[in-house]
Formats: sequence, C-alpha cells, structure tokens
Amino acid sequence: MHKRLKTKFLGVELESPLVLPAGVMGMSFSGMDIARINGAGIITSKSLTLQPRTGHKGPVIAEFEGGILNCMGLCNPGISNGLLEVNEFKKRSRTPVIVSVFATNTEDFLMLAKEVNNSRGDFLELNLSCPNVFDEFGIPLAASKDEVFKIVKAVKESSRLPVIAKLSPNVYNIVEIALAAQKAGADALCLINTVGPGMAIDAKMVKPVLFNKFGGLSGPCIKPIALKLIYQTHSAVDIPILGMGGVTYGIDAVEMLMAGATTIGVGTAVYYRGIEVFEKINNEIIEFLDENGYETVEDILKLEKLKL
Repeated sequence: MHKRLKTKFLGVELESPLVLPAGVMGMSFSGMDIARINGAGIITSKSLTLQPRTGHKGPVIAEFEGGILNCMGLCNPGISNGLLEVNEFKKRSRTPVIVSVFATNTEDFLMLAKEVNNSRGDFLELNLSCPNVFDEFGIPLAASKDEVFKIVKAVKESSRLPVIAKLSPNVYNIVEIALAAQKAGADALCLINTVGPGMAIDAKMVKPVLFNKFGGLSGPCIKPIALKLIYQTHSAVDIPILGMGGVTYGIDAVEMLMAGATTIGVGTAVYYRGIEVFEKINNEIIEFLDENGYETVEDILKLEKLKL
C-alpha cells in the first residue's frame, strides 16, 4: 500500500484509513482477506450474536435512486463460529480486525465481550444501533444515552480490547449520546449506521419490495447526514471517530476526514464498484493529495477542522 495513506487508529498503524464495516461481506476469513488484498486498512466482522441468526427472509435488498434499502436482519454464524474465522484471518494477516457484536442487554454484551477477549481481534465494536430488527427487538439501544452509558461502562470494565460504540443517526441528539459513550469509557465511536428505516413499493405487484417491508437506507443519499453528524460529534468529543455513510469515491472519503473522522467505512460502495472499491478509493485519495498540495493523509487529519 502507498505510504502516503498510512495512518493510526487507537495507536494501531494502518496501511489505509479505509475500513470494511460490519455486514458488508460474509463471515469467512477468505472474505476478510479479499477486502484486505483490495486495500482495506481495517476489517470489521459481521455483528456477531450469542447464537447464530439466519436473518430476514428475502428480498433483503432494494436499490433505489440514491442508495439502497437493506433489512439483512443481523444474519451471522454466532460468536463462537465467527471468532474462528477472525482467528484464522489473523493467522494470515497483520491487518487489524474490529469484532462487532450485537445484543439487547448488558448481560449479553458482557458475555460476548468475554468471548472476544479470548480471540485475536484487535478492537471490540458494540453495535447499539441496528435499525433492521426493530420488529424483533424494538427501539435500538443507541436511542437512550442512559442505556449507552450503562452498556459501554460495563463492557469497558471487562474488555481487554479498545471499545468502539456504534451509534445511530436515528436519534434527536446524537451528541449527547456520543458524550455518554465517551464518559462511560468508549475508546472510539462509529457513526453512522443506516438511516431510517424506509420503505420501497413495487407498484406493479402492489406490495413492498422487501419481504420485511422496511429497511435501513445506505449509499450516497445519506452522505450529507453522515457528514453533519460526524462534524457535530467530532466538535464535542475527544475520542476518534470511525466515520461512514455514503462514501463511494475518494472525494467522499476526504470529506469524511475533514468532517472529523479518523478512519472511513466503505460499505454500500462495494455493491456499486465491487470489492476493488477500496483500491480505487485509495488511488482517488492520492490523486486528491497531489492536486491539492497535501503530502499524506495525515496532513488532512492535522488540519484545523472545518472553519464553520
């Protein structure tokens, strides 16, 4: 990887600031390795639960102008099988891995964190914000600053890995929730998860496109929301942000850095540009550096943030 893209996240050196987020690829070491080979600087596992989940029935993805609706339903092989894949990947690669976990209460998050402690993962992500299981679990935990504080604090006290709190954009005041996570000891934040949920209708069939009816919005249409929330949150917290939401091209990644992200998730763009999108965006970032007088990505991170 090009040395001009090198950066650090929570003290760990990265070959690129680009991150494969949870849920984009399947849960296999070979899938993680394909993302690494194609230029991802960090790999995130699917959000793992205590027991395997098959997810929702299909169709689970609907494309529309401006983005995608998805309602995967947290399909994953369960924490034990998922960590086997993480460990296998780490035998073959030094690329950092974020192990993402999902639960609906503190006790289950603690059990998941205990499992992750015994893995080769590098970071622990608490998915507090999945919008696609509302019918099953109700309002995401990230909607409550008190719940976020309680869960992050409990997990932080037992985790040997840095803890990342993944927050939802679907809240009235994301800053107060981010501050609650920071106060509880979160080492970093991940935002934003998908927006919504929303709905797509097949007018000819007179039925919803998604079997689950509703799904979270991702893709270019949510980038302005992501930039705003990352900027507002970065202005209030002292911990790094893994920013994502609609990053499709190199200029999108640069905008995320300028808004306050330290690393950048690339998810739905894999659907549009293939797994090679990481390499493509890396090259496009370098083109931006050349055209605008920056030597490295670190130069953008050191900028006085947006003068707004």
